[in-house]
Amino acid sequence: MDVFKKKRLAVVSIVYWLLLAYIVVALVWWFIALQRQNHQMATYKISELKMDDPSFPAKYQAIADEKRRKNFRNVGEGSIFLVVILIASIFVYQAVRRQIRLQHQQENFMMAITHELKTPIAIAKLNLETLLKYTLPEEKKLKMLQATLQETNRLNTLVSNILVSSQLEGGRYRISKEELDLSDLVKTAVNEFRNRFPDHHWQSEIEPEIDINGDSLLLQILVNNLIENAIKYSPKESLITCKLFQKNRSVQFQVLDEGPGIADDEKKRVFEKFYRIGNETTRTTKGTGLGLYLCKKIVEDHHGHIRVTDNLNRGSTFIVSFTVKHAHEQ
Repeated sequence: MDVFKKKRLAVVSIVYWLLLAYIVVALVWWFIALQRQNHQMATYKISELKMDDPSFPAKYQAIADEKRRKNFRNVGEGSIFLVVILIASIFVYQAVRRQIRLQHQQENFMMAITHELKTPIAIAKLNLETLLKYTLPEEKKLKMLQATLQETNRLNTLVSNILVSSQLEGGRYRISKEELDLSDLVKTAVNEFRNRFPDHHWQSEIEPEIDINGDSLLLQILVNNLIENAIKYSPKESLITCKLFQKNRSVQFQVLDEGPGIADDEKKRVFEKFYRIGNETTRTTKGTGLGLYLCKKIVEDHHGHIRVTDNLNRGSTFIVSFTVKHAHEQ
């Protein structure tokens, strides 16, 4: 399917540029025809002049001047038409490519969202049905309840991402900023994930009493999404590190993982809406392509910056920075 879409895009591109080339050639041919016509008209008018006419030099000069003016006009009009056509064609081509890419990403999103919504519901339903039908040991019962709770938490995060993303884009979400303890927020989130995912190794370096002026719900989503992203792309038993510190005039929150890492040409694109690395039909990692996009929106709404770099050993490091000026702004 992916190959077909790429071929379709290639065919559309080839046809588009062939049509553009035809238009440019037609424009050049029109210009040459006008120049020839102008030259022929001037030659004809000069041939009609009488050499013994006392006003011959003046009339000849007038015809030559008129020919020159028409040449300049043709060159000017042709150049303007050519520039307008080229600029418009490039603009249209880029717009069409963006639309095709967006459509492809939306299709990926729909495939992913269908899977992401059905999976936790199916797991929760199966676990609850098992608990109702069978008498299980307390340890196994507790394990199934924890798995069900984990899936419902994932479902809740997914729904929150979709709703908040839609509200932020449509301007319907009212950001309510207040002074809050970012250290406490990050510490609580890390502890919750540590309990939910004991099959990862966890390390946290959180400076105490770092306050920031922001929306508590959005900042909670930001922290959760970055940590969940690290969990998705990190193998079990790998280390996930969360850091929060203040350096000079910047408050930084970092999440380091030991996953496969992100290629340099993908680093900027991972923050695009619906964008996910790889092919949706063969991808095994969970997600919808909204998490990191939403992180970027939240950071920008708090006048911050977000970027991704390579981890020193392996994997990726996501870095969120808030300037002290905006962090304490009322």
